[in-house]
Amino acid sequence: MAIAIEAPTTSKLKPSTGPGLFGVKTWKKTRLAIALIFALISMVPLLYMVSLSFQPMSTIGAGTFQLLPTHPTTQNYLQAWDTVDLGRLLLNSTIVAAGTVVLTVICASLAAFAFARYKFRFREVIFYLFLASLAVPTVELVIPQYLLMDRLHLIDSLVGLILIYVSANLPFSIFLLRGFFEAVPRELEESLRLDGASNLRVLTNLLAPLSIPALAVVALFAFNAAWDEFPVALTLINSSPHFTVQIGLALFQGSHTTEWGPLFAASVVATVPNIIVFTISQRWFKSGVSLGGIR
Repeated sequence: MAIAIEAPTTSKLKPSTGPGLFGVKTWKKTRLAIALIFALISMVPLLYMVSLSFQPMSTIGAGTFQLLPTHPTTQNYLQAWDTVDLGRLLLNSTIVAAGTVVLTVICASLAAFAFARYKFRFREVIFYLFLASLAVPTVELVIPQYLLMDRLHLIDSLVGLILIYVSANLPFSIFLLRGFFEAVPRELEESLRLDGASNLRVLTNLLAPLSIPALAVVALFAFNAAWDEFPVALTLINSSPHFTVQIGLALFQGSHTTEWGPLFAASVVATVPNIIVFTISQRWFKSGVSLGGIR
């Protein structure tokens, strides 16, 4: 005797329309509200720094909280630009950051291509040694790096800074790019090699275009790391013509007094390149971080 089994209807499969988590009907709106609160908390110090940069020293010294300056002035910016030659500092930092980004992207791409597409002895050991170097604090490497740069005659040189910054950014960059390169189907590479493509052509014409989000993340992290770095630059750079922005900001702090107005003004100017770079690469940065986390 056959037994009829009733198939589930679509009405039974409808998702619940009751209250969400903790009785909240729309959890997405709650998450948005929480995100806005944290964003506001993060933005207040930046906005306060901008406000202080337009306030006269008499108002800053009073210690009163004023998010909107009552008597705004640009004197702090003029003084900051003339006191430490801010234009030269920005130029030096731009050279260092740009050189770091270019070399990091090139070297990390080549290394990640080797780890992703070739099998050789101790491949995984070498790769995890790269990752293990991320656990070493940067401050502990200052003395060995100084001795190495001294032997290479690169003390008080922007080139020495670039080389150190590139070496510091390579482990994470290789780790990220390797995951993207391995996700590219080998069938695409094989079809390209049938046309006589070399390794460099496979990297530049296939893997790199398909990994633009990851390359954007690598470039953004390398730029921020080089632009904001202070201890290594302070150790290696001795002459004012080679000072970077971060060293210039420290010049406003004396043994007994601190020029707060020009310091805040110079800090605002030093923050602008980070904002510009992140705004330009924001679209690729979001997809690169999310895809990198999935892989």
